Amino acid sequence: MRAGLTTNTVVQAAAAIADRDGLGGVTMSSLAAALGVKPPSLYAHVGGAGDLRARLASLAEAELAEALAPAVAGRAGGEALRAAARVYRSWALTHPGRNAALQLVPTADEPSSARVTELLLAVMRGYALPDSEAIHAARAFRAAIYGFVLLEAGGGFRLPQRAEDSYERLLDLLDRGLHHHPQAQPQKLISSRATATGSS
Repeated sequence: MRAGLTTNTVVQAAAAIADRDGLGGVTMSSLAAALGVKPPSLYAHVGGAGDLRARLASLAEAELAEALAPAVAGRAGGEALRAAARVYRSWALTHPGRNAALQLVPTADEPSSARVTELLLAVMRGYALPDSEAIHAARAFRAAIYGFVLLEAGGGFRLPQRAEDSYERLLDLLDRGLHHHPQAQPQKLISSRATATGSS
């Protein structure tokens, strides 16, 4: 084995391949070639392709959560939603392979930290939604952001209007819809100065 090779360096190398070549480009052979080792050497650090993808998903979750947390801290409602959405889009466009890995369901041996979900639920609770509705809202938010980024990265927006402007309009629609959600509980609305953070 190459001296200094660790599980972390293996997963980081896989993430770099995913961002460059797409998640499908991450194989044990391509990873071994990138690291300058024989494929069997990798099994001292990861348990195979499935384990590697689960670790990629966990890495992506941790990195996105690290980017989101300071963006939403001290914000609530529409301010928190827009901050989270802008960071999410920027991260996903910069790291398309990691973003694809983030959508994978982790294995039991490498569970996701779910911190991104907790952060987004905190944002949705800023609209005074009960927990069950906050989950639906967070899912809708992620679906909207993921779909927009997927189309944007794939060249799906060919008309002259700027993608940034369309994105801001999407956020306006989400914000208005959440403000007028039929199950919002106005008496529980938190101040716009409140902290919107999630637990680890």
